[in-house]
Amino acid sequence: MTADDGGTSRAVRATGEDGAASGAAASGAAGSGAAAEDFDPEDFGDEGGDPLALRLEALILGAERRYTPFQAARAAGVSMDLAARFWRAMGFADIGQARALTEADVLALRRLAGLVEAGLLSEPMAVQVARSTGQTTARLADWQIDSFLEGLTEPQEGMTRTEITYPLVELLLPELEEFLVYVWRRQLAAATGRVVQAADDAEMVDRRLAVGFADLVGFTRLTRRLEEEELGELVEAFETTAADLVAAHGGRLIKTLGDEVLFAADDAGTAAEIGLRLIETLTHDETMPELRVGIAFGTVTTRMGDVFGTTVNLASRLTSIAPKDAVLVDGALAEELARSGDAPKSEAEVAAAEQAGEEHGTYRFALQPMWQRPVRGLGVVEPWLLTRRDGR
Repeated sequence: MTADDGGTSRAVRATGEDGAASGAAASGAAGSGAAAEDFDPEDFGDEGGDPLALRLEALILGAERRYTPFQAARAAGVSMDLAARFWRAMGFADIGQARALTEADVLALRRLAGLVEAGLLSEPMAVQVARSTGQTTARLADWQIDSFLEGLTEPQEGMTRTEITYPLVELLLPELEEFLVYVWRRQLAAATGRVVQAADDAEMVDRRLAVGFADLVGFTRLTRRLEEEELGELVEAFETTAADLVAAHGGRLIKTLGDEVLFAADDAGTAAEIGLRLIETLTHDETMPELRVGIAFGTVTTRMGDVFGTTVNLASRLTSIAPKDAVLVDGALAEELARSGDAPKSEAEVAAAEQAGEEHGTYRFALQPMWQRPVRGLGVVEPWLLTRRDGR
């Protein structure tokens, strides 16, 4: 049961004068995205927990544990029900009524609730803000601990890895915080710019985008043949290469799924360029398996940084039927390329013009219609094979 489906109000009930609650809100200090069974209740008592771990927590949060969830909700001036919904939406496990929250938790709760009270956000929207922020930063924090800090905390003589972590975090924390805010502002500015350029109000929510999938061929077989470390390196190299190419050519990486990446672009030409660049780049990398790319163009619903709808489903199906090291696109994207002058409406017309010595447009891409075929859940589609014009 999710935090915003009504279950929270049944799970969180204040009892007694101090409002001690059963199954109350999760702690911002409890750790992001962790399951409830990962926590020992004694670790959240007033005197429990490893001293060094508590020092690290206080360093990162900027304050020591002071409040129970009920006390934090009361200090922020919000109900336990709303507090619980926010904590759980951010991905934190329930901690009962342990004294594990800080002044920062109270301030964050007060700010989010204040946006609702001021009418700037509806309550469901505020919960969605908490959830999207929690999910994004949870992944970032896990990556930083697993890949970044781990590589910098090699045990030294007389000091354990854990003991080295404290001064390292003390040095890095302010710099990483500043960088996080900088990148977020940059991304927010870019996203805002894309939205306000929409043709009308409807397109600001349900927009027309080109959506593409790139999928490594035979990845399941690779998982059985490669060692875990080798497999991890391959996936990281694929994701890094794909992310760099998508960003460099004006697209947006929506998400990575190990052997598959999902990207989007505002126009068909950009998406086509990205798809071909992915094939061309990875084809020259002997360590990489073959790649398939499928791209579709149409109305897309965006939610919490992800994309949904028939266009996304079609792009996924095109990827599954694409030849190895090739790009398949749908009819709508082919039409957009022709409309924008990136590809000819008819190769036959171009050939006839060349034979007659007549001038014709300069095109970046060539499109070859493939056999129509039924696609599960989407009816009959006519995919087009996308290549560079004259093999360039």
